[in-house]
Amino acid sequence: MIDDLVTRGITEPYRMFTSRAEYRLTLRADNADQRLTDKGTALGCVGSARSLRHGAKMAALHAAKAQAKSLAITPNEAARFGLVLNQDGHRRSAFELLAYPEIGWAELNGIWPELSAIDPAIAAHLEIDAKYDVYLKRQTADVDAFRRDEGLILSNVDYTLVPGLSNEARAKLEAARPRTVGQAGRLDGLTPAALGILAAYLRRQARRNTSAATA
Repeated sequence: MIDDLVTRGITEPYRMFTSRAEYRLTLRADNADQRLTDKGTALGCVGSARSLRHGAKMAALHAAKAQAKSLAITPNEAARFGLVLNQDGHRRSAFELLAYPEIGWAELNGIWPELSAIDPAIAAHLEIDAKYDVYLKRQTADVDAFRRDEGLILSNVDYTLVPGLSNEARAKLEAARPRTVGQAGRLDGLTPAALGILAAYLRRQARRNTSAATA
C-alpha cells in the first residue's frame, strides 16, 4: 500500500485501506505486534521494556506452536473424545486440529492436559494462527505465483480477446499498454484476479504457439 501511495499518487485513495490490500490476511490487528515490533526495534522506535516483553511473548508463542505440532492423534483416537474427523488414517497434530471451526483450545485440553499449562493469551494467539494457517499457505502460493508471472510480456495483447476481464480492466490496460504483468499490477483498479486472468491467458497463448511451432 505504501508502494501504491508513492507510485500512484492519490487518484484512488481507497487503496490505502487494508481492506483493499491484495494479500491482506496477514494485515490483522491481532498480529500487529508480531509483524511490526521487530521492525520498530530496528528503527529505534520501541523501548527496551516493550522489546523484552515482545521477545518473551514470541518465545512463548513459538514454544507453544512447536508443542502443538508435536502432539498428534488418529481419527479413531479423536472419536473417543467426541471429535469427528475424516476417517483417512492420517494423524493430525493439535495445531492442525485447531484449524477446524468446531475445535477450540478447550477440546485440545481434554485430549492433552499438558496444554493447559500454556498461558491463555498465548493459546488464543495460537488458535488464531491455526485457523488462518491453511488460507495463509494459499495466499503465499498466490504471491509466489504472481512473482513468477509479473515478468510475463504483454506487448501486442488484444485485451478484448482476454476472457474474464472486466470492461474497466480492459479500458485501463488499453490506455496504459503496460509492457509486463508486473507493470499492469501498478495500474489503478487492476485487481489480483485480473492479473491472474492475464497471466493465465499469456500462458495459454504460449502453449498454443509452442504447439503450433512443433506441429
